[in-house]
Amino acid sequence: MLVDFNTLPDTARVWIYQANRSFTEDELAAIQDKLDGFIAEWTAHGSDLKAGYDIKYKRFITIGLDQNMNAASGCSIDASVRFIQELEKEYNVDLLDKMNVSYKQGEFVAYKTLSDFRKMAKNRSVSKKTIVFNNLVTNKAEYEENWEVPVEESWHNRFM
Repeated sequence: MLVDFNTLPDTARVWIYQANRSFTEDELAAIQDKLDGFIAEWTAHGSDLKAGYDIKYKRFITIGLDQNMNAASGCSIDASVRFIQELEKEYNVDLLDKMNVSYKQGEFVAYKTLSDFRKMAKNRSVSKKTIVFNNLVTNKAEYEENWEVPVEESWHNRFM
């Protein structure tokens, strides 16, 4: 059951998929159509899942699930990963590689490998005030409060 992401409760579980590049406007429109279709049909053991999505900065896809109605099962999570893998193939983009870091340079979102980000921290090319995206948040409240934070407030701080 597709719902507006903003209507999901703060306890809704979230999965964040970070693209290694920005999507074009045409790609975003197509991806939104595909997300609408996938989430409208997404189920766990035949029961509807109340879910929505959010796309930010033309590169982050966040799927939120209200587990108060029905919780995700292993099969439903597998189905969502397969859906994301299909997007990866169709748009020639990485969405599942967790060994990369996205951060802000002004209004621009940069994307680096973890090892390159470490080097940048060591060389002081990024600071404790640099805004990073903490894709390890697990629910909507954390997503809204702790997803886009300075390095010093994130797990990325260990590189400083």
